[in-house]
Amino acid sequence: MNTSTTVNPMKTPDTASTTASYASPANTAKRPLLSERTRTVCGSLVVLLLFLAAWQWGPGWMGMPQYILPNLSHVVQESVVMWNSADLLRHFGITALEVVFGFLFGALLGLGVGVVLGLSPRAEAMLSPYILALQIAPKVAFAPLFVMWLGYTVYPKIIVAVLIVFFPIMINVLSAIRTVDPDMVNLVRTLNAGRWQIFHLVELRSALPALFSGLRIASTLSVIGVTVGELVGGNEGLGYLLVDGEGQGNTAAVFVAICALTLIGIITYGFVVWAERKVLHYLPKVHTSTV
Repeated sequence: MNTSTTVNPMKTPDTASTTASYASPANTAKRPLLSERTRTVCGSLVVLLLFLAAWQWGPGWMGMPQYILPNLSHVVQESVVMWNSADLLRHFGITALEVVFGFLFGALLGLGVGVVLGLSPRAEAMLSPYILALQIAPKVAFAPLFVMWLGYTVYPKIIVAVLIVFFPIMINVLSAIRTVDPDMVNLVRTLNAGRWQIFHLVELRSALPALFSGLRIASTLSVIGVTVGELVGGNEGLGYLLVDGEGQGNTAAVFVAICALTLIGIITYGFVVWAERKVLHYLPKVHTSTV
């Protein structure tokens, strides 16, 4: 008996089953309306708006007088007055230049000393007690001396910033140089590399991530150093405006100076982050989430 089955060539499979067979979990999953970066920016803006709203209406709700805790609108009005009558922009520029020069000189000094101490354990053993003593000594105590020696110029503020910026960068670079993989150094030596090539290709590149970590910290400390110098002996800059406002009992002017100093710190820190992304673009990024 012949039991063969005849297949109809015109018969097509069910459309729903075909679609299901070709569908993948990635296609069926719902895509978020906003990207991760957009949600992060929106969340940050919400926090900022909440902070500004609390600053505007919080003092009134707590019954704080304006001379103790001025609200946001009062501070904005005072900033306009200082812009027109107190040369706010000029003082802002002076402090910004002092921060830039103090940060750059301190970073270069910290990098150079960190490399020298990292490559020479004997130099570290001889110099580390004196460097540690310099770091432990309060920088505020040095500021009046610098003013006495150099006068009411920009140099005392820059020197104080250099002293504050120097140590974190030096420590980070020193630790990174000391922890370089010796196998990488031996590998480069087998390729007949000289001492400068070993430093440039292995040691310096290994120290770059630690260097930028130190630069992030130093970018904020440089603002503190300059402000300390201007508070102790300054006749220009935002620190001078801060002291002048405090002497007049003008709390709003003090807040204006603080906000301007914060803006300089944010700009300096942002520049370091931008440079880090440009220089260390080859390093893998780890994206983790706890939610």
